[in-house]
Amino acid sequence: MRFTPQDEEFRAEVRAWLEASLAGEFAGLRGAGGPGREHERYDERLIWNRHLAAAGWTCLGWPAEFGGRGATLARQVIFHEEYARAGAPARVTIVGEELLGPTLIAFGTPDQKARFLPPIRNVTELWCQGYSEPGAGSDLASVTTKAVLDGDDWVITGQKIWTSLAHVADWCFVLARTEPGSTRSQGLSYLLVPMHQPGVTVRPIRQLTGTSEFNEVFFDRARTDAAHVLGEPGDGWQVAKATLALERGAAMLGLQVGFRRELADLIEVARRTGAGTDPLLRDKLARAWIGLEAVRAYALDTLGGTGDRAEASVLKILWSRWHQALGELAMEVMGAPSAVGGHDLDEWQRLFLFTRAETIYGGSDEIQRNIIATRALGLPGNKRSSRNP
Repeated sequence: MRFTPQDEEFRAEVRAWLEASLAGEFAGLRGAGGPGREHERYDERLIWNRHLAAAGWTCLGWPAEFGGRGATLARQVIFHEEYARAGAPARVTIVGEELLGPTLIAFGTPDQKARFLPPIRNVTELWCQGYSEPGAGSDLASVTTKAVLDGDDWVITGQKIWTSLAHVADWCFVLARTEPGSTRSQGLSYLLVPMHQPGVTVRPIRQLTGTSEFNEVFFDRARTDAAHVLGEPGDGWQVAKATLALERGAAMLGLQVGFRRELADLIEVARRTGAGTDPLLRDKLARAWIGLEAVRAYALDTLGGTGDRAEASVLKILWSRWHQALGELAMEVMGAPSAVGGHDLDEWQRLFLFTRAETIYGGSDEIQRNIIATRALGLPGNKRSSRNP
């Protein structure tokens, strides 16, 4: 990816706005939130997100007709990099803005776009993703949550799990089985379901870090309007796959800027504590720096490419394993005290504990390797047992 002089002018604009805005009432929000820390200063981060929206810094890649800036991929990368570099607080709108919004633009009806896109853009409605289930995690096509038409409504029954930020979401996009007797990817529909109703129960899942940003969501005859199906009924698998493809977008480059800051902080800790005098640790820190450069190079090389699912799988394995290894390296740098836990974990202990999940969520390493094997290398797929046809 090459940045033009005009792109660099845009970078300067983003950097100046963030520097000016992350002062005054928002000065204390730098570094707040993020994976494993979504509970931090949530209400203030929501106000900050609305401040971003008012200034036109949400939904950059959306077409202007839907409230976005129509920003090029290069400028989206620039924004996310500068946002991370400034230490701006983690946004609470990512699911709606970067996953559902573009999916709605691609598959939604005019009425659906008019109803749902403005509240996402203005940060007045928040979304969560209802995909994974206890028996359908990385093997998403095994979902069993059911929805049936009852007059003018879909009636949904089932359970979702590992639903990020469901406890603060207003709506959930749910992959449900709407054709009785269908199996695997057939007969699924992509429904838009309100969360604030008697038929929806959200139960937090307590994590190793002591926080609860993931949830179980139970649908007990929950209802949504019959018109709130994205795409045609029965075509939900195609819509769901399009949403999944968006998870490796421009924001990934910003995530890596955050990784770089974590590595720089860890190197500084090693210098300050004397751990950096150990030649083996110095070697591991150097290898971590090289590894992150490789992750960034691959992300840039494949960003905006063919949409090949195998490319996304390679990138998921690269960044999640790198970040998990950084957490392990942090424990080595901190030494024996890092093994002492409690209610007040330090940032390195939280990093170590939360990154255990990163090779599981979003598609486990095993599933990603199967995708690479079958779709990139042309190897035969696994035969399914008779118990799971």
